[in-house]
Amino acid sequence: MLSIIEQIKQGKLWDFHGGIHPAENKALSSKQPIKAAGIPHELVLPLKQHIGSRGDIIVNIGDHVLKGQPLTQGDIAMCVPIHAPSSGTITAIEQRTTAHPSGLTDLCIVIATDNKDTWCYATQYPDYQDRDPAELIEAIRLAGIAGLGGAGFPTARKLQGGLGNVDILIINAAECEPYITADDRLMQDYADEVIEGVRILRHIIAPKLTLIGIEDNKPEAIKALEACVSEDDNIIIRVIPTKYPSGSSKQLVKLLTGREVPSQARSTSIGVIMQNIGTAFAIKRAIVNGEPLIERVVTLTGEAFKQRGNVFALLGTPIAYLLEKFGYQADKKYPRVIIGGSLMGFTLPHANVPITKITNCILTPKRKELPLHTYEMACIRCSACADVCPSSLLPQQLQWYAKDKDYGKCEEYNLSDCIECGACAYVCPSEIPLVQYYRQAKAEIWERKQDEMSAERARQRFEAKQQRMERDKADRENRFAKAATDRRQSMAASGGDDAVAAAIARVKAKQAAAATTPTIKPAVAAAIAKAKAKQAASTSEANAEPDNSEMAALRKQRKLQAREQKAAKHAELMQQQQADTDQPSAQNTDKKDAVAAAVARAKARKAAQQTPAAIDAEPVAAEPVTKVNTDAAVDPKKAAVAAAVARAKARKAAQQAPTTIDAEPVAAEPVTKVNTDAAVDPKKAAVAAAVARAKARKAAQQAPTAIDAEPVAAEPAAEVNTDAAVDPKKAAVAAAVARAKARKAAQQAQVSIETQAPVNDATTNAAPAAEVNTDVVIDPKKAAVAAAVARAKARKAAQQAQVSIETQAPVNDATTDAAPAAEVNTDVVIDPKKAAVAAAVARAKARKAAQQANKAQSNIEEE
Repeated sequence: MLSIIEQIKQGKLWDFHGGIHPAENKALSSKQPIKAAGIPHELVLPLKQHIGSRGDIIVNIGDHVLKGQPLTQGDIAMCVPIHAPSSGTITAIEQRTTAHPSGLTDLCIVIATDNKDTWCYATQYPDYQDRDPAELIEAIRLAGIAGLGGAGFPTARKLQGGLGNVDILIINAAECEPYITADDRLMQDYADEVIEGVRILRHIIAPKLTLIGIEDNKPEAIKALEACVSEDDNIIIRVIPTKYPSGSSKQLVKLLTGREVPSQARSTSIGVIMQNIGTAFAIKRAIVNGEPLIERVVTLTGEAFKQRGNVFALLGTPIAYLLEKFGYQADKKYPRVIIGGSLMGFTLPHANVPITKITNCILTPKRKELPLHTYEMACIRCSACADVCPSSLLPQQLQWYAKDKDYGKCEEYNLSDCIECGACAYVCPSEIPLVQYYRQAKAEIWERKQDEMSAERARQRFEAKQQRMERDKADRENRFAKAATDRRQSMAASGGDDAVAAAIARVKAKQAAAATTPTIKPAVAAAIAKAKAKQAASTSEANAEPDNSEMAALRKQRKLQAREQKAAKHAELMQQQQADTDQPSAQNTDKKDAVAAAVARAKARKAAQQTPAAIDAEPVAAEPVTKVNTDAAVDPKKAAVAAAVARAKARKAAQQAPTTIDAEPVAAEPVTKVNTDAAVDPKKAAVAAAVARAKARKAAQQAPTAIDAEPVAAEPAAEVNTDAAVDPKKAAVAAAVARAKARKAAQQAQVSIETQAPVNDATTNAAPAAEVNTDVVIDPKKAAVAAAVARAKARKAAQQAQVSIETQAPVNDATTDAAPAAEVNTDVVIDPKKAAVAAAVARAKARKAAQQANKAQSNIEEE
């Protein structure tokens, strides 16, 4: 049985499943030789023009580059660099639209050419026969050569995978797709360089057999190749029948060798390596001439082109430049530009897309030449697509699963084996764009696999980290154990005790003791603890109780001081207002009165501070009126002012004990009764009575709660002590008469006040008018002393009178006791007749002043 190589040498050919015979339309562009497209004013170079990763940019914006200068670099086999197709300046590194079916953008380097086309230094290998294959493979990679047949697989990586693994080298010159004639013209015009490139590939791979597969519709190219091949080259030119897609890698391998490439595998797995005819030409230019891949042959075809043919176009040349230069006349109703052939090509979104390493054709058909199907019909299950599929797939099922996004089923039906030749869509009577569904599904599957690979790499990194941490932990533990062992050995050698062993022994002893001791349940232990805590608390309470009396006294003193300050401010304000309204003449008082008032306030504060406990425990009696001791004649005007000041101080002292006021009966403010040898001024007495009533009403309003809840005791009158001797009998008679008159005057004043506007709802009686009899001038110092004595006696008298008042009937229905008459100690005999006249006059004046004061008060409230 003959081997495969012997069968190939004898001219045997095989066939593949399916295939179609569409209209070729190659004559439009194959008649003219290849021309230079020229240098555009701008070149746009995408960083990724091949399968694999893109390189790192090694230039910057503003750099001037030369022709053939590398713009990117990479250290891996799947990364090939790009080079400057012409000299110029880099103007931008930005996102631009690339030649891809998605129409998406990619990072590009933009060069503004200078039309000088200045070359940079290049390394040449004219003696490649003497070079090591690895060195030549590296030179091919640095030249940026990738497969020019359309796949764009890095050539250097494919050659590395074929070293020592292949015995057949196939050069693909079939060029089976309609309209494309780039390889045909390249073989006709540059056959010698193509064959030289094949020789370089043979030197690198060293195969047993080299085949050039070419379709029988290219007779001129066949003749040109045969003219350049010698017997020593061991190169066989094999002509195959025209059939689409015989130019596909797997199909051409099957045609020439009869071997089938397994699913998801490459031809190198069966000992075959394949390179395109354009790739062989680029290898020759890179090795012999030192030119990197900076241009390629591009077919310009279609009836919309005025000048059709093949051109050498610089990589990065905008397609719009080629359309304009070669007379593109767009169909107004059908403006369509396709990259690639009519079956595997795709329509561009716009004409500013650049030429890349895998661009072999620009097709501009008119409407009648290549009609555009604008609608898709339902599948009729004719099986025509399956009949023509060169990969023996089931296009109908694949389309269903791709449309349903069931990518697992797509992989199960070997979607990856689809070469996207478009034969199924070409024969579909329902005009279903099957290839578009397959491309979308492939992209989605690829994206998911990339995510899975990233996740797997992350998992591997995590596991490696965990293993590294475990190794580090084990190393630390080993070091610690070794250090402990060395320490014990050194201590044993030096005769010392082992500290670790001793500590372990102590722990074990404690554990043994705890095991022998009967255990107590947690509930029992908690109950015992609570009982002990209660016993300790009761013992501490019995033995020592905290004494907070000092702190309480301090708090009471601070409260009294605060109340005193507030009452003092209020009294001063009220005194000023009363002086402005009722006694305008009081503004002209002299310094002595002010000094006397200040001394009286200081004495009152001191007396209030000295008796805080008594204020809290007993009923509070208002401050008595000042007892005046006079040696000289009394000024009635000054006496009235002094009486008003004394009443204000008494109210202030009463306000400093609100707690006691709320709980105990409150004594009302007494009216000052001053009895002297001089005659009484009725007018001034009436004014004093009016002031006293107003003050009493205001004091009642400031303590409504106390007044409503408790009966109010009237403040005792002041006792007037003189320097002369007093007859006790006459003094008693005078005091009784005065008390009777005072009670009668209070009852009459109460009736008068109740018939007029009341002060408030409290059961408070207005104080009777003061009877002022002055014939001497008051000494401030003596007046202060007399006031202090009067206050002490008033408090004592109030305590004694309180008991007797509570046992008697009240004066009125409001449970308010009238103020007792003042005990007068004087050196003269009182005239009862004159006293009665003075009291009657005072009562009349008091009623009139009360009416006026009530009227003024009502006016103030309305305002």
